[in-house]
Amino acid sequence: MTKDLTEGKPLSLILGFSIPVLLGYLFQQFYSVADTIIVGKCIGVQALAAVGSTGAVNFLIIGFVCGLCGGFAIPIAQRFGAKDYGKMRCYVANTIYLCLFFGCIMTIFTVIFCRQLLLVMKTPEDIVSQADSYIKIIFAGIPLIFLYNMVSAIIRALGDSKTPVYFLVMSAVLNIVLDLLFIIVFHWDVQGAALATVISQGVSGIACVFYMRKHFEIIRFAKVEGRFNVSYCAALCGVGIPMGLQYSITAVGSVILQTSVNMLGSAAVAAVTASGKVSMFFCAVYDSLGTTMATYGGQNTGAAKIDRLGIGVRDSMIIASVYAVLVFFLYLVAGKYLVMLFVDGGEQEILRNARLFLLENASCYILLAAVNIFRFMIQGMGYSRFAIFSGVFEMIARALMGIFMVPRFGFVSAGFASPFAWLLADIFLVPAFIHCKHKLEKMLVHA
Repeated sequence: MTKDLTEGKPLSLILGFSIPVLLGYLFQQFYSVADTIIVGKCIGVQALAAVGSTGAVNFLIIGFVCGLCGGFAIPIAQRFGAKDYGKMRCYVANTIYLCLFFGCIMTIFTVIFCRQLLLVMKTPEDIVSQADSYIKIIFAGIPLIFLYNMVSAIIRALGDSKTPVYFLVMSAVLNIVLDLLFIIVFHWDVQGAALATVISQGVSGIACVFYMRKHFEIIRFAKVEGRFNVSYCAALCGVGIPMGLQYSITAVGSVILQTSVNMLGSAAVAAVTASGKVSMFFCAVYDSLGTTMATYGGQNTGAAKIDRLGIGVRDSMIIASVYAVLVFFLYLVAGKYLVMLFVDGGEQEILRNARLFLLENASCYILLAAVNIFRFMIQGMGYSRFAIFSGVFEMIARALMGIFMVPRFGFVSAGFASPFAWLLADIFLVPAFIHCKHKLEKMLVHA
């Protein structure tokens, strides 16, 4: 059930590993896409804006969860690559303890303070109550989000990128069924959409746990390996917390930008929401390449095969560049019709703005690809603290755009906020990767 990424041609390994991960991300997007389509079509534009207005704060919290779990998996991948299976199982056990702790703490604080945060973000008065109802349910489900992300990250660290996808397919179908049931039949408004998402995520997480226990004998730890250990927890937090903070720091800039968009009114929020859902779906390729780089980098660093790291980055950038060109032309030809999945054809202003937003972002997708590929490779190499600095650059860029550009130039400038953030992050990440690679090479020489 495991896969060694330290042997064989990097390009074929990257494609073979990333395609199942991509399918997983696509089905994960079905959660939010199904919510958005059904909310926009069945409840209305105002409800669509309410769900969309929570996007930045959602990313602030859930992004930390995903980054934290991904970081916890890196020492596991490194020990697997080094074939040190005893220590690997100790890391797995202590990952479980840490996820339980962080899950409980984050759930309590986010549920209590989510409405205050929405008010600070100047969420329009006509949608703030719906936005609060939606995001509060999402945050109440944080333990289930931790469960899925923890188990799937561990499985991927062992080289298996297919298993998590199977359960996400099941959950995506369940999510759509529950959306229709809760919203159309039970008339539960946006709360129904949030509840469907949480239940579906929980089902996929629980299913992954049972499957992992049955099929992955390599992580069945002995009693001594399953004990809580402060040094292992410290090592895990040393990688996981910087990765989680990188997402959250990036999200702070998104929160500031979202606040500026909120001040433009519900129609602008709806346009960003609809185009954002389309963009997230097509950007899943870059997410999958990033996840692949974390595992690939972790295993090859653990195996002391440093020369394969640069080859992996090069091959991933080639894949990403070809894809970026294809997506731009797709948006150019069919962007309006993609947005119409979420918004009625009569909403001409929203459709125009959403298409503009897509084209502005897509013209710079190669910058986004570089952010994911270099950042996750650096994290897989064990230098996750560098990711915080790239997140700081993204935060500064989005904050500057939100504070100075959007109020002055309006909606058109909002579409260039993310490309500006990607550019600043890349200016830091590319030299950082070269520096980290040289450090590893020197360590091997002196070992």
